[in-house]
Amino acid sequence: MSQTGRTLRAVARQAKRRIKDGFWADCKEEQQQMLAYAEESGLNIQEAGRHFHREMQKRVSGEQVDAFYERVKEMLLKEGEVSDAIGRLTDHAVYDALSYEEKQRYTLDLSERYLRALERFKRECAFEK
Repeated sequence: MSQTGRTLRAVARQAKRRIKDGFWADCKEEQQQMLAYAEESGLNIQEAGRHFHREMQKRVSGEQVDAFYERVKEMLLKEGEVSDAIGRLTDHAVYDALSYEEKQRYTLDLSERYLRALERFKRECAFEK
């Protein structure tokens, strides 16, 4: 059994279902469309291919949605990059209960997470139609 608790039989069943449902045919068509879009838009075709590969890996593995990234993405789509992003993303119920040193660590950690999410957002938006 793997770390996620899935058995080999369950993984094989999922793979068989993907084949029957035409997942891979759809995947190939989607990839061709993305590469054509990247070429038309003057984007790096190799980077588009890598982006598509990462997205397919997420779909196949059933990767859970990153709630923090989704909050950042929603904020960026609605308002763009804002100067008080860290303040908006702070969980004040948690933050207010922390000591001074813990607040600094929390803010630093939140800043790092925000920057990673912002980079991911910019990467993903480059290949959105």
